[in-house]
Amino acid sequence: MAHAISSASVSASVRPRPALRLVKTQGLTREQWLEVRRGGIGSSDAAAAVGLNPYQSQLELWMIKTGRGHLLPAVDESETSPLYWGTLLEPIVAAHYTKRTGNRVRKVNAVLQHPDHPWMLANIDREVVGCPDVQILECKTAGYHGERLWRDGVPEYVQLQVMHQLAVTGKQAADVAVLICGQELRVHRVARDEAMIRQLVELEHAFKRFVDTDTAPAADGSESSNEALRALYPRDAGQTLDLRGDLVMESVFSNLVAVRAALKAQGEREAQLKQAIVQRMGDASKVLFESGVVSFKRSKDGLALDEERLGAAHPELLTQYQVLKPGSRRFLVSSDT
Repeated sequence: MAHAISSASVSASVRPRPALRLVKTQGLTREQWLEVRRGGIGSSDAAAAVGLNPYQSQLELWMIKTGRGHLLPAVDESETSPLYWGTLLEPIVAAHYTKRTGNRVRKVNAVLQHPDHPWMLANIDREVVGCPDVQILECKTAGYHGERLWRDGVPEYVQLQVMHQLAVTGKQAADVAVLICGQELRVHRVARDEAMIRQLVELEHAFKRFVDTDTAPAADGSESSNEALRALYPRDAGQTLDLRGDLVMESVFSNLVAVRAALKAQGEREAQLKQAIVQRMGDASKVLFESGVVSFKRSKDGLALDEERLGAAHPELLTQYQVLKPGSRRFLVSSDT
């Protein structure tokens, strides 16, 4: 379940204690580092743990923390993935942050641990040295599609990541340096907020109870939850589950049927409106409206393999190059209404 986290500046009556160094990261393999992270909730887990990460659901994070991560699709670390470029460009972002601000930075080669909540961990990209106003640097990159999330400042999921870092380290402020589309560096300041930290710790601890009790959190409708459910239950056992009389699930089913009916009606209405515009356009490529533009252009001709003719002429080739396509479960709904 997603939780909105409010921000209210509250001065701390007790000075926060500094973080503990749980383990040095120099010499650790990636798998060893990930194993250490699985033992707690890290700063990059914070937004997902409270249901506010647009890229990862609570359910997916729960699978990772409970040792079920191997069931999920492998993380893409190829040269086309944001993770690859974010890691590659991190030192460049840090160097240009120093050039822009004059603040010196250095790496912290350790997994940090909260002094009072040992399950709260943090890895920070850089420590800002000798600056009384800011102590942490978080480096980010954003491509063409991700840039929209930064138009109003630091996205909420990144704010939570940084606030988690400030909670663990006891520091007062962090700078977030983001490289936009590889050519524009923006620097944002995130100040420590005691009220937000207290709320974040409470919500993260609630997620930790899901992990400790091996209880799956509710799916949230995201693609991340969809992938997690497919990974958890890839095959059916052939049995029939009778939920008649289960008032909660009966209500869920009734709502699903009603939503599907509404979507069908909306889809039909959308098709009618689309066809009205196409009919009015005729052979025009584009049409202008006061509030927008519609284009209707023919794509370039392409080439496709005629498998039927190939199979008739060379059946042995089709057999030779066949590959197994794993089956998948289909969600079909049949209603009496």
